[in-house]
Amino acid sequence: MLTSILGVGKVLAYTLIGELPELGKLNRKEIAALVGVAPMNRDSGSWNCKRRIRGGRHRIRTVMFMAMLSSIQCNPVFKRFYEHLKAQGKLPKVAIIACMRKLIVVLNTMLKNETRWGENMA
Repeated sequence: MLTSILGVGKVLAYTLIGELPELGKLNRKEIAALVGVAPMNRDSGSWNCKRRIRGGRHRIRTVMFMAMLSSIQCNPVFKRFYEHLKAQGKLPKVAIIACMRKLIVVLNTMLKNETRWGENMA
């Protein structure tokens, strides 16, 4: 089911199965935070800082980054999303992390609902 998305290969699928048994059981915010692709703030009083990703499971994040580089090339849905973010002025790495968050949310939803990839899912 996981490899039905263009750009998700065996390495990412096996990594997610082995390192993330919670996939398909949590909501979208919890799964993004668990993987470490959710932006976290460090604000205090009137002091505001940039949102950064932190924590999470770095092995999954590393494999997902490489898979997303491939997915942006071959999957038209993620390619459109990436180009849209870059057109808004986002840095390339920030756009890739946002695409990774979208991918993990879509994969989580697919496993929760036991459905295969369809372009209308994203």
